[in-house]
Amino acid sequence: MARAGIYKSEVVRARDKLIALGKHPSIDAIRVELGNTGSRTTISRHLKEIEEEEGPVTGSKVAVSESLLDLVGRLAERLHGEANARVSEAETRYSKRLQDAQAQSKAASDEAESFRQQLEACQLALVREREAHKDTQKVLRDETLIRTQLVQQVADLQERLAAEEEHRQSLEEKHQNSREALAHFRQSVKEQRDQELRQHEQQVAYLQGELRAQQEAGNKKQHELIHAHQECSRLASELAGSSTSLRQAKAENQSLKKERDELIFAQQRLHEVEQQALEREARIGELVERNQGLEASRTALEERLQQMSLDLATSKATAAALEAIIERIQGDVAELVTERRKKMQGPQAHGS
Repeated sequence: MARAGIYKSEVVRARDKLIALGKHPSIDAIRVELGNTGSRTTISRHLKEIEEEEGPVTGSKVAVSESLLDLVGRLAERLHGEANARVSEAETRYSKRLQDAQAQSKAASDEAESFRQQLEACQLALVREREAHKDTQKVLRDETLIRTQLVQQVADLQERLAAEEEHRQSLEEKHQNSREALAHFRQSVKEQRDQELRQHEQQVAYLQGELRAQQEAGNKKQHELIHAHQECSRLASELAGSSTSLRQAKAENQSLKKERDELIFAQQRLHEVEQQALEREARIGELVERNQGLEASRTALEERLQQMSLDLATSKATAAALEAIIERIQGDVAELVTERRKKMQGPQAHGS
């Protein structure tokens, strides 16, 4: 790395060493001897001061050499200043473009990282929504199974209720028939008694002589009456059995009422389950719509991330192109400096 400045003593030592080696102490040779350090303008100024201190050797020839050296030094200094200015300007432009490209690249990287984080968050939310959707579908399947079972139970209870109602109606019809038969028998017995009593009252007067026959007939009638009473007792027993059956039917009716209440409760529960199923289906619809929205957002984010990647690649290509331009400018400047140096060495060699 070149130093900020060199001393005249160092230039003197390098010049004397070159002269001792039989070489021409040109500015470039002295600079190489100094380790490629120091500016050519400074070396030229120190050489001029050394020549002034040593004094002229050949009069007008030395004066002409000094004028040429002064002219060459000024030209070299001006050329070096212009070259440094152009190089500095090119370096400034390159640094600015490089900084802009780096800033754009960093911004693109930050934005891409932000999009990547957003995409990861969306993907995580999508996974969670899918898990919730699976749980909801499982709950829906369970509720559907329960609903099917409840519907089957309701159908079974309805069939059982219809069968019990039919049985109850059959028992009521039997009981009604028994009561009608008993009422008819009682009416017939009453009518028969009334008829027999009227006949007995009519015949009492003129049948006293035939009391034995009438008594025998009475005994016969009494046997018939006993038989009728036995028949009545039998019918009463059947009526009691029918009453027992009726009570059992009423008890079964109470049980059926209880089962009907349970059926009503089951229907209400089924209605609630259907309402919950509808709400869950609506929730599933919302989740599906939200899932579609998340898929669309993820697609948009992926497209934007691809666009940012293309922009980043473009920025990198632009930076590479800028670096190539700067290298070409540096090469041109180096060639220009080399040409100027050759032109400067030519007059110096001629002056020597």
